[in-house]
Amino acid sequence: MKLIPCSRQQLQVCFLSGMMALALLVTGNAFAAAAPLRPNILLIVSEDNGPELGCYGDRFARTPNLDRLASQGTRFERAFVPYSVCSPSRAVFLTGLYPHQNGQIGLATHHFSLYDPATPNVFTLLKEAGYRTGLIGKLHVNPERAFPVDFRRITGANFGRRDVAEYSRAASEFFRESSDKPFFLSINYPDAHLPFHRQQFGRPAEPQTGADVEPLPWVGVDSPRLREVTADYYNCLERLDQGIGLLLDELRRSGHEQNTLVIYIGDHGAQFPRGKVSVYEGGLRIPFLVRWPSHARAGLSRRELVSTVDILPTVLAAAGVSGETGKLELPGRDLQPLLAGQEVAWRQYIYGFTTGSFPFAFQLRWSIRDDRYKLLVNLVPDLENLGAKAYLEPDYIVTVVSGFTPEEQASASPVVKAALSRFAKPPEFELYDLQSDPHEWENLADDPRHAPVKRRLIDALRAFREQTSDPFLDPKNVAQFRESQLSMPDMSYRRQKDFVWPYVESFRAWRADRP
Repeated sequence: MKLIPCSRQQLQVCFLSGMMALALLVTGNAFAAAAPLRPNILLIVSEDNGPELGCYGDRFARTPNLDRLASQGTRFERAFVPYSVCSPSRAVFLTGLYPHQNGQIGLATHHFSLYDPATPNVFTLLKEAGYRTGLIGKLHVNPERAFPVDFRRITGANFGRRDVAEYSRAASEFFRESSDKPFFLSINYPDAHLPFHRQQFGRPAEPQTGADVEPLPWVGVDSPRLREVTADYYNCLERLDQGIGLLLDELRRSGHEQNTLVIYIGDHGAQFPRGKVSVYEGGLRIPFLVRWPSHARAGLSRRELVSTVDILPTVLAAAGVSGETGKLELPGRDLQPLLAGQEVAWRQYIYGFTTGSFPFAFQLRWSIRDDRYKLLVNLVPDLENLGAKAYLEPDYIVTVVSGFTPEEQASASPVVKAALSRFAKPPEFELYDLQSDPHEWENLADDPRHAPVKRRLIDALRAFREQTSDPFLDPKNVAQFRESQLSMPDMSYRRQKDFVWPYVESFRAWRADRP
């Protein structure tokens, strides 16, 4: 007889399976079986990419591993982040709170931080519940000490890039060491963040070029240069896909696959104009895939409006952990009924927010959308959108290769030019019919026929902000934050090791006074 070595967790699975079978034989009742093991949880996060994947119908994407993951579980067609920049987005799914609730309303590299380092998060909550925790890749939320883990590898942003195989090797090490208790591992890849590397470490073996692709549909401008940039974005996604394939192979080899809840998301949309940093769909909409054997139905597609604020409630429910965070109940929802294919009453609205994330990109905007309509609200309508300058003005202090040259802007259609003008100098309100205009080209905010929709969304957004104690409801807080951002044109704060933005204390105190 050949003996096959098993981990303690595998032996527990076999033991519980045997006990379940015995219970069924004795009683004929599945509910007499022993309670199932708590699942392992693997959270995979990529950077700066929307749903430009094959499983979402993108014909230029080469993503067979993510497509396979989607076929093995549930794909959320309309998934969003509440803030389309890295640090605030990551703080949301780690704490389960919206940015204005947890305080991470800008980039960690620019000294933005949580209001309270003691805010419970996925690592602290699951460690307390007996899980082994791991983090591979960047955290990018302040302060880092608020996120204790048992296993840490590949720290930092890694925008120069290591081979994606290093991530899977680190994960393999973590899996081997996690045989005595359930685990939570967050693995964070740098692709598809700028710079868009055409090829690294031989990946992809046959990169795409501008002749193979077209600009993303919501970008609205086309040129040979932009096609080359877009091709490299897709090459980043192919390299990411290969890395995730290697990771899932290691999970399978570890013997943990069948008892692991796998969640894959992008941290926000792609860095093209009206994408990253904005509250347009191109910035907020993300891919969201879940595979959980025996729980998430294979090949299922859901159209409910879901958010990364739903990740922590789902993880905690799966692990059998209470969903309370301090005095706050988590605002998100457990996705398990949707994963199981159940028809349940779901949320009507989804929300987006931005501060621009650092002074040179300053703006203050909210968005709210329902099944069909989307409203954008500008809290500082007398100012230009500084975040748009990085995309539209080549001589601005911060620029990106994925922005537009003056010549490319001049070549745009009148509809796109009007949209770029609103992007650069936003009015107080923008309203879009996403059913007929999914890429948000035609502003209906001043159309009398849509006045009732506009009023309904304004009221619903106001109610949400009041319910969640948004500090920016108070004009004094808006004025203070505006002044603090516009008073730092030289970014001198970055040279001050212990610099703290004044909002951290004042907004925390303001929120504490709310009933």
